Amino acid sequence: MTSQAKEEAGSKFNANRIEGKYLTFTLGDEEYGLEILKVREIIGLMEITSVPQTPEFIKGVINLRGKVIPVIDLRLKFGMEEAVATEETCIIVVDIVEMLMGILVDTVSEVVDVPASNIEPPPAFGNNISTEFILGMGKLHNKVKILLDIAKVLSQKEMMNIAMLEGIETDENPR
Repeated sequence: MTSQAKEEAGSKFNANRIEGKYLTFTLGDEEYGLEILKVREIIGLMEITSVPQTPEFIKGVINLRGKVIPVIDLRLKFGMEEAVATEETCIIVVDIVEMLMGILVDTVSEVVDVPASNIEPPPAFGNNISTEFILGMGKLHNKVKILLDIAKVLSQKEMMNIAMLEGIETDENPR
């Protein structure tokens, strides 16, 4: 990337806009953060009803207090190997454009306050690799946490397909 391109990308980046509280979690050895205002709740791993003919990263749906919620495995979405579930594996229920969705993660860590001074722009890997789902890179406790824009982790087409799963019937939630 040329210095001019870096300057232009940097001028669009506004750390003040994304500073705030983040729920941090891990996938493998990497640490991530989600804007706390997008998080509805954190639940332990529960039975997930698989849905045929969906992409591998869509684990299926859960019945959470009578509401059918699609669940995605962020490891698979990010091209990582599927993990064996442990006692620490959990589902973060997030609100994305008025749609609830569960995100399967290895462990939830803590809620942290990330000041603008500790946020750098997302890395640029060239034109063929999209990082638009990364809000920024949070530097805390000598570690880097990837701050996610959860609404952009999935493409619009993927979001539409997942939205259709909300109407699916489960054993615990018959129509």
